[in-house]
Amino acid sequence: MGWASCARVAATLLEVVAASAAHAQLAGHGGAVRALAVSADGDSLLSGSFDTSAIRWSLKTDAAGEVLRYHAGAVNAVAFLQDGRMITAGADARLAVWTAGRPQPDQVLEGHTGPVVALAVASDGSTLASASWDHSVRLWSLADGASREFEGHAQNVNGVAFAPDGMSLVSVGYDRALCIWRLPEGRPEMVQLPAPLNAVAIAPGGEIVAAGADGKLRMLTADGEPAGEVAAGSAPIVALALSDDGTLIAAAGIGGTVAIVERKSRSVLRTLVGPGFPVWSVVFLHDAATLVTGGADGKIRRWNVHTGEPVGSSLFGTSADPLAAYAGDHGADVFRACVACHTLSAKEPQRAGPTLAGLFGRKIASLSGYRFSEALKTMDIVWTPETVAKLFEVGPNAYTPGTKMPEQRIGSAEDRRALTDFLARTTSR
Repeated sequence: MGWASCARVAATLLEVVAASAAHAQLAGHGGAVRALAVSADGDSLLSGSFDTSAIRWSLKTDAAGEVLRYHAGAVNAVAFLQDGRMITAGADARLAVWTAGRPQPDQVLEGHTGPVVALAVASDGSTLASASWDHSVRLWSLADGASREFEGHAQNVNGVAFAPDGMSLVSVGYDRALCIWRLPEGRPEMVQLPAPLNAVAIAPGGEIVAAGADGKLRMLTADGEPAGEVAAGSAPIVALALSDDGTLIAAAGIGGTVAIVERKSRSVLRTLVGPGFPVWSVVFLHDAATLVTGGADGKIRRWNVHTGEPVGSSLFGTSADPLAAYAGDHGADVFRACVACHTLSAKEPQRAGPTLAGLFGRKIASLSGYRFSEALKTMDIVWTPETVAKLFEVGPNAYTPGTKMPEQRIGSAEDRRALTDFLARTTSR
């Protein structure tokens, strides 16, 4: 199974909502943390999630400073610019440029036709690169939003990075290809590697590090020549980070561990072991002694790189089981497959899907404040216990073609009735 498929499966199993009590209205993610970035001044952390939001956190207080909501799908990639502005990129194929404190993006960049999953910012701050599952890489001018498309990959492009001198761009894809794009012409040089590639990073000296679905890191020279490899684990590596000085590599795996690799010696120094959920994102803080990880459980953790131990409470915000009050309720147990995307109350932070508050009696795709698929807006369905039961009897793809909802069915009529009874009790408040 490719990492994209694993991401969709993992996302349907999440059951965690995070909340911070440090400030009013500051809520954590309700889905997998897919991307992390640290500001140039080291004061802020930016996280992107399957719940369609990005959050700017204060690294001094571990409190959320603001929640950024624009995308109609998962926020798969985030970045800071040198001037403090932020970039988010989503499954909706859009990139958004934000200024801290403003509720809407300053600029929206459009051109991709598939999910955008990776970003890179040139060292001079003038140019942005994006990698997409539309099989392309795009280079964007941050001055006017103009873009250039680089085509060469045959499958999803999963990672992109600028060389330190800004004269080349490297992309990797599920087609096992590593492309070195010589700038400004964009002339490609392609290297085929033994496994599908999920991420790429470039060290200060120009060495390229590519992460494979076979659990291996492969190092190449700036010209694409083989320069070594490291077995970082047995599970696919889905995220990479380099310390600022390039001496350490963090390789995050879908199996829930993160290998800390000394780049020069090509050796694994230690392995960070979390609660077993896939780790989808990693970033070093500028002190090179602290690593931050984002997991499929919606939690952001801090680690001491030298000891491999969690730092302090290690979590940003707090966590709670949103269904704890319904322990022993069969309908709540069935609903657990839905809680990653939907809340029962409109007072809870929005997740990837619309809230189910007031569900029964509501026409499909009519809830204000949520971006529904265009296909759903033309349907004449009113949600009732019967229509919800039918949705899960035949599956969302058959009952509501064009939906963004992950495909899942409930084969048992008893389970479907338990779910609709549960929703009738909990969503009418």
